[in-house]
Amino acid sequence: MSVVVRNLTKVYGKQKAVDSISFEIKEGEIAGFIGPNGAGKSTTMKILTGYIPPTSGEAFINDISIYDDTIEIRKNIGYLPEQNPLYPDMYVREFLEYTASIYKVADKQKEIKKVIEMTGLGIEQHKRIGQLSKGYKQRVGLAQAMIHNPQIMILDEPTTGLDPNQIIEIRNLISEIGKEKTVMLSTHIMQEVEAICDRIIIIDKGKIVANDSREKISQTNKKEELFVFIVEFEENVSEEILNEIESAKKVVKAEANKFIIQSYKDIRKDIFNFAVSKNLTVLSLSRKEKTLEEIFHELTAKK
Repeated sequence: MSVVVRNLTKVYGKQKAVDSISFEIKEGEIAGFIGPNGAGKSTTMKILTGYIPPTSGEAFINDISIYDDTIEIRKNIGYLPEQNPLYPDMYVREFLEYTASIYKVADKQKEIKKVIEMTGLGIEQHKRIGQLSKGYKQRVGLAQAMIHNPQIMILDEPTTGLDPNQIIEIRNLISEIGKEKTVMLSTHIMQEVEAICDRIIIIDKGKIVANDSREKISQTNKKEELFVFIVEFEENVSEEILNEIESAKKVVKAEANKFIIQSYKDIRKDIFNFAVSKNLTVLSLSRKEKTLEEIFHELTAKK
């Protein structure tokens, strides 16, 4: 099961909420779909799930066009919107039975038992939904999204408002779901994306500004950007001596014998050769990668 989006656009009045975006989420991938508030994330997800129509462009869910058969598409998708639509007066199991009936699940009791086990709702299944904690309500939302055994999960801010322990629990659950299904995950928590996503799609002002694996996005450097290296020596070394390293742009002492060295290229070999020539012992040498948070800020910060 895959998601393919081509030149998708959604206009509200004079505002383009989504501006001719294109991307693909392959079968078995967990894709992080991230961006600032109002960037177009939820609008895109609502289009893919058939809740609102696009203004132009096209999208395919498992080769089915969103224009052709929205009912069939919804059979293939499990959707958890940002505002989790639950009935607080219904019991957990009762709500799942109701949802299974809507989807015309063949063996309701078998599927209900399965999703209750997967989401850890066993001890809460006979409680009213309104009595549950926020974390368990999110679990109920995930359970209803999985009740019809869809192959694609679209999750919009599934950990919003949860405490750290609940976030880890839901994150682990999404990772487990991702072993069997294709997942599109929207979140503002960068650690969440780094921890579980295979692919990262960044949207800003309705446009896709990055779309690649976590590793490739972090390794992308413009010519004018600096590489940053952290090196620690066994001996006492001065910044003045280290400035003799070929192609070193800037040297800053961090602590004791540890230094931060900046350059416009990868100079790890130059640092090592310099240490040998000066009879210095290198205890550690690493290149500091940009964090996803830094990349996100660079691509989406107001200019």
